[in-house]
Amino acid sequence: MKFIYIILFSLFCSLSAQKAIPLDTLKLKEAKDMLADDYGNLYIYKNKDFSLTKYDSLGRQIGKMMLTVPFKIQSVQNPLSVPLFSENAQELKLVDQNLNEIQKVDFKQKFGFIRMAYAEDLQQLWLLDDSMKRLIQYNFRNETTINSYPFDASFDDLVDLLVFENKVYILTRKSLKVYTLKFEKLFEAPLENGKRFRRENEFILVITHNAILKYVPEKELVKIFEDPDAQIVDKNTLSFFEIKANNLYLYSLENNKEKKEQAQPEPEQKTTEKPMEQSAEKPVEAIKETVEKTEENSKEKPTENSLEKLIQDTSEVQSSGI
Repeated sequence: MKFIYIILFSLFCSLSAQKAIPLDTLKLKEAKDMLADDYGNLYIYKNKDFSLTKYDSLGRQIGKMMLTVPFKIQSVQNPLSVPLFSENAQELKLVDQNLNEIQKVDFKQKFGFIRMAYAEDLQQLWLLDDSMKRLIQYNFRNETTINSYPFDASFDDLVDLLVFENKVYILTRKSLKVYTLKFEKLFEAPLENGKRFRRENEFILVITHNAILKYVPEKELVKIFEDPDAQIVDKNTLSFFEIKANNLYLYSLENNKEKKEQAQPEPEQKTTEKPMEQSAEKPVEAIKETVEKTEENSKEKPTENSLEKLIQDTSEVQSSGI
């Protein structure tokens, strides 16, 4: 009965946590990627026409950008400066909150072939130069190279790069790899359909096709959200987002945690049941002991009565003078 209650409660939590966002299905039908910032704004990228469109939480269009070649949206955590990288064009664009271009960094004149770029902040980039086999720390404001680290590795299906606290995170479609700046491997784990990184303070998250995983340093990857039927998933600091059947849904982080806690069995019930079993066994043993004692007493009483009768008879004979 308790198991049925847990199932019904978790079903109720999942239904209450799920919230459909009013966005036209035609806008989501051909979406290649979707990102959400902390203000609830959504960024929809379509690979068909290389367009990037921004909507508010009510589905109203804020801005639209038409690109000529494929671009990868790195992150929208700072909506005032959103970095876009194109391997084909060998450039990085920074766009503002209305998707207007505010700066362009051209890599063709200064470097070899840049396989991936990571914007660490508003001044520094990390560039993975595939032709020179170098990881470059570059200040794009004053166009100076800060550091250059050699590496001897090839990543055929590289999809994202992140550098944090002197560690290099390499994401491919099938694995996560973590290196030092000397490219000594610290960690490697398989995954499916890797798409991009997301950093929340000191935590590194991996966004895949239909799941979000949290990296436990040098130990494991832990799934914090998954939906096998989802087309695209993402998260901000408050919610999970997913596109499923060309509809956009939002899931609260708090409700998701409560649902997991309710699904776990309660350990206190086992501890309370054991003393009850022990207390139930003790009276039974005590009853057995009392029954045995009464039986022994009942067996001893006839012998005692016969002795008393014999003594009484001898005393009567003596009194009669026989």
